[in-house]
Amino acid sequence: MAIDARVSKKAAAMTLIAAAAVSLTSIPAAAHDSTSRQPAAAGTGVQAVAAPGTPRLPGGLSALSWMVADADTGSVLAAKNAHRKLPPASTLKTLFAVTVLPKFSAGAVRRVSSADLAGIGSGSSVVGVKEGRRYSVADLWRGVFLRSGNDAVHVLAAMNGGWRTTAQEMQETAAKLGARDTTVKSPDGYDAPGQVSSAYDLTVFARAGLVNDDFARYCATTRAAFPGGGTTMIENTNRILVGSHGLSRYPGIIGVKNGYTSKAGNTLIAAARRNGRTLLVTVLNPQSNENNAVYKEAGSLLDWGFDTAGKTQPVGTLHAVRTSYEGGAPLHPAAAEVTGAEARGGPPRRSTLVLGAGSACVAALGLGALLGRWRQARGRRGQGRGAV
Repeated sequence: MAIDARVSKKAAAMTLIAAAAVSLTSIPAAAHDSTSRQPAAAGTGVQAVAAPGTPRLPGGLSALSWMVADADTGSVLAAKNAHRKLPPASTLKTLFAVTVLPKFSAGAVRRVSSADLAGIGSGSSVVGVKEGRRYSVADLWRGVFLRSGNDAVHVLAAMNGGWRTTAQEMQETAAKLGARDTTVKSPDGYDAPGQVSSAYDLTVFARAGLVNDDFARYCATTRAAFPGGGTTMIENTNRILVGSHGLSRYPGIIGVKNGYTSKAGNTLIAAARRNGRTLLVTVLNPQSNENNAVYKEAGSLLDWGFDTAGKTQPVGTLHAVRTSYEGGAPLHPAAAEVTGAEARGGPPRRSTLVLGAGSACVAALGLGALLGRWRQARGRRGQGRGAV
């Protein structure tokens, strides 16, 4: 049976924000004047402003590429090889979610067929989706975010029109976001010839995702029930979020996604919020061979980012522009709330998360097409939830 692709206003907001192109301009580490800005492609090596009073970058950073960005302002605080094209592993699932999550109601149900599970790569991480069972869309997304389940990705992609269609749509979403370093071959992030992304692009995908409350809630969930032979509890594989395998939960952590393949090594996008300030760190393929290196390096970069508040200048920017839909208010982030000691001195504050319009023409065309799709989906509201 066919499923109704019912889109809520908040889900539509997530789709619309993906129509805004984003650009990064970088400043050499020795430059402090905005007139010295260079094209993004020219930025290689470590880029950080070395000014009096600015905390030094943490030592021991071995990742091939990394980035620290302020999710609220769009400022890039520091980076290393931000546009180096590398295999992303399961961090690419952030782009999958930005592309597909708005299309289906969380309560819609899918009866899984053998065709849905065909083609899952050998050695893939799975959550345990079984042929013939019925799963809600919310169940499947928890499988994606918590267990990095490629089986759940395959089912959602089948609902979306198939593996190749989903890969093509992800590529289109990346282009609309201005993420030019990404080539999608396998929507689950499984190693495939030619599949690459970058620390910059992955940061953009996570920032776009956090605008949506469902994305934010899924990526912040540490444990959840998953249907099986009865109900099974599943735990998030993101060690810095859960606090496992010898690591403590990072103070203020709100997600986003970790990954590993033999070709990509360990990869991680981490978001944390303290005192109303939200930072994003992306770390790709540490080379130190230290246990938990990707989490430790991400944690040290988050510490550095929070310590630099008011003490440093950005080396680049995700150009901020407010976007509204159907005449509504500007979009706001829906990142999971952080409370108590993790907030370090106060309740979380919702700050505006906006993406830049590097090209007004591209943004306008994308917004127009997506608005039309959203209105068509709204016209089908009121119909019963279907099983697929």
